[in-house]
Amino acid sequence: MTPPEDSAVDDGKAENYHFTEQVGHLLRKVYQRHVAIFQQNVGDSQLTAVQFITLCAVRDMGPSSLTELVQVTAVDQATIRGIVERLKARELITVMPDPIDRRKVVVGLTDTGAALLAATVPHAAKITELTFGTLNPAERVALMFLLNKMLEDPPSG
Repeated sequence: MTPPEDSAVDDGKAENYHFTEQVGHLLRKVYQRHVAIFQQNVGDSQLTAVQFITLCAVRDMGPSSLTELVQVTAVDQATIRGIVERLKARELITVMPDPIDRRKVVVGLTDTGAALLAATVPHAAKITELTFGTLNPAERVALMFLLNKMLEDPPSG
C-alpha cells in the first residue's frame, strides 16, 4: 500500500515536503506558545521558563554542580552558566566552591529562591493547564507518553 500523495512521508520529492506538516516545526510552534503562556502567567516577569526549571532542579536535588544541572535540565553548559549568573544576581541561588573539588562550583537555593518557587508553583500548574489547551484527559496522557517516548529514541544519522 502506498502513502497518499499529500503525505508528509519523505518520498524524495521536494514538492511533497511541507514544512508546516513536519514534527520539528510543530514542536517549535507549540514550544513558542508554551513560552508565551509561561511569561504571561508566571507571576514574576523576570523569571524565564529555563530559570524556573533550574530553580526546581536545585530544590529537588539539593546543592548541585553545573554538570548535574546540565544533565537534569537538558540545558547546555554555556547557557546554564548564564542562567546561574542571573539567578545569583537576583539572590535566588548561592554559588560556592565544591568542598571536595575546589575547581567545581555548587549551586544552592537561597531562602528568597525557595520563597519564589513556593509562590510560582501554583502558577506553573496553571501554565501546564493552559499549554494543554483543549486536549481531553486521554489526549494529555497520550501526548506526555509520546513526548517521553520520543526522548528515549536515540537520534540516528
